[in-house]
Formats: sequence, structure tokens, C-alpha cells
Amino acid sequence: MMRRGIEKTTSLSKPRMLMGWMLAGALLPMTVHADSVTDELRDSLRVNGEKMPVDEVRETPMEGIYHVRLENGETFYSNADGSHFLVGDLYENADSGLVNLTEQSRNQERAEAIDAIPESERVVFRGEETPKATVVVFTDPSCPYCVRLHETVPELNERGIAVHYLAFPRSGMNANASKTLQQVWCADNPSEAMSRAKQGETLSNTASCDNPVAEQYELGRQLGVQGTPAIILPDGQLVPGFVPPDRMMEMLELDDA
Repeated sequence: MMRRGIEKTTSLSKPRMLMGWMLAGALLPMTVHADSVTDELRDSLRVNGEKMPVDEVRETPMEGIYHVRLENGETFYSNADGSHFLVGDLYENADSGLVNLTEQSRNQERAEAIDAIPESERVVFRGEETPKATVVVFTDPSCPYCVRLHETVPELNERGIAVHYLAFPRSGMNANASKTLQQVWCADNPSEAMSRAKQGETLSNTASCDNPVAEQYELGRQLGVQGTPAIILPDGQLVPGFVPPDRMMEMLELDDA
């Protein structure tokens, strides 16, 4: 079994499970000890009498408001006794402007989930020099913009940016792209196989192996990936779509010196 940090991920999608529970019935208030609110919410939070699968509860800068993350990655905010929920993003009204604290938390959790994936489960293009930065890309060889991004990989490597690919068959695990990605991961030389697949070649290897394609696809969904390419920057920020090398350098705050 491939080890993965999926349980530490978060989702950017609307929390459908949470909303379903909220529509199912009224919230049940509970008695909360003032000195252990987070523990009490984690252990006792219920909707319509059903215990919620809470993974983590953290304090927020707003007194009496707590950030709750479920085991499936959905997040929301709760007051201390669990009688009211708030679904959405929390912002700090700082002197420099509005700061999305929820997005900062998502980025951190996303970065932690990516860091938990060993390099042996990635398809790596790093170039000859030690990279200045590494981006992780959820990819699908049947995606035209993934092909376009892959064509820039030699330039990215030359400019000090390593590219680590993860699998995300955008049409699901039953799609042809899923089979191709599994062939890539099972190839003797996955990097070469990835390039061939991006060039439209049919991969000939039929050997199966214990590959992480299904797990990476599920991880991508939990991290908020909705299409490909989906680029994860070192700080955990999710950038959807094709990004040209010059723009990538700006986003990573790198120069060619």
C-alpha cells in the first residue's frame, strides 16, 4: 500500500457532505468545557444526532470561532458549543488589505500533503543542475495544455525549476488516460514514458505494477484539482492551467542569474 498524506489534505469544493447534514436536521447543542473547546468539538460535534467525522479543530483569530476540518477534507467554522456553523472563508482586515486566512490554511495543508509523497512515486524532470525551486503538477497526457506545459519543461529545467508530475486522469479512473498514466508509472523509465505519452505515442508496455495513479487522482480531488494541468507551488498554492516559463519564474520569485 502506498503511503500518503491524504488524511491531511483539504478541499476547495463546496462541502456537500456538511450541507447535507445541515439540511437533514437541527444542530444539537452540547456542553463544552471552556478550557478544552477544541477537544470537545473534535469528540462531540454532531448534526441531527450523528457524530461528525472530525479530523481537526483549531482556534481562529476570532474569539469563540473555531476552524473544523472533517476527515474527508471539508472545512467549516463553528462556535464553541457547536450550535452554529459558518461555511466560507475567513479574512483578516489587515493594514495592508484583506488577507484570506482560510486560503493560507489550505495552502499549508496542501503543501504538507504534497511533501508526504515520496519522490519514488513521482515522475521527475529536474535537469542537470540543482534546482532553485520545484513545482508539482497534476497531469493528464490527453490534455492539450498539459502537452503544452510539458514542451516548456526543458526550458524550466534550464532556468532552475524542477517539475514533478503526479497523475490526474481528468475523466476518471476508467478513462484511457488512466491506463496510459499507469503504463507511465510502470515503465522502466517513467520520465521517458511520460514524454512519449505527451507526444501522442502509444505505450507498448502492458506489465502491471503497484502504482499510485488511483491514490494520486483521489488526492488531487481532495486538494481541489478540477482540471489539468494543476500546478502546486512550493508554498502549497494551487495554480490551474498552463503557465509560461517567464510567468512561472515570477510566481516563484526567481531570476536567471
